[in-house]
Amino acid sequence: MRIGKFLISFIAIFTIVSPYLADWNETHIYNPKWTAHAKFHNAQTMIFGILLGLISLYTLWIRRDISAKEKLNQATLFASLYWLAQMPAILFPGTAFADEGGIQMPTVFGFQTNQLIMCLFFVLPILTIGYFIEQKRISNIKN
Repeated sequence: MRIGKFLISFIAIFTIVSPYLADWNETHIYNPKWTAHAKFHNAQTMIFGILLGLISLYTLWIRRDISAKEKLNQATLFASLYWLAQMPAILFPGTAFADEGGIQMPTVFGFQTNQLIMCLFFVLPILTIGYFIEQKRISNIKN
């Protein structure tokens, strides 16, 4: 089984889709209060998610010129970069996890989630589990 690769692939696909689910609405790309340049950077971020997800999938499933271990390392890194970039973003002046009156992140067990929580308790754990499962599978093939 390639459960590890499927978990990493799930996050890569989630990275492709989730920016559009979160930002393709009136609080972000269609927000009349946003300047054209702010919308440009929002679009840039959404496209960055697509590119990172696609390069992760390509590296994991298609690329043939490097070892299985290198494929795993690179694909996991590519799948994590979009999410890792969100963690320090809240430290920039005037940033917030959500807009007032906009689409809110889900509440889980009565706790309001945000991008940081999503990264720390969903994305990175799934990537870590997938990485170690696939790493073990690769090392078993060599032995």
